[in-house]
Amino acid sequence: MTKKTKLPTDLNQKAKSIVDLATGEIEIPQPPTDEIKAAAAALGRKGGLKGGKARAKSLTPERRAEIAKKAAKTRWGQKE
Repeated sequence: MTKKTKLPTDLNQKAKSIVDLATGEIEIPQPPTDEIKAAAAALGRKGGLKGGKARAKSLTPERRAEIAKKAAKTRWGQKE
């Protein structure tokens, strides 16, 4: 699904943009291809696989406990 081209709010500029689109002077941006999407997903996954392990290794047990307690309070709605 292609995204809509954002038109200016000024009426004169909007009219010119519409004419330019209709005559082909401005091309409508094409969505990324499946190859680009796959490459971006692979790159994100590569970093995601490293991130959690690296963060866990750098945290002290006390800091991990603080984070876990805060998460539990937030999840279960307990007030301090």
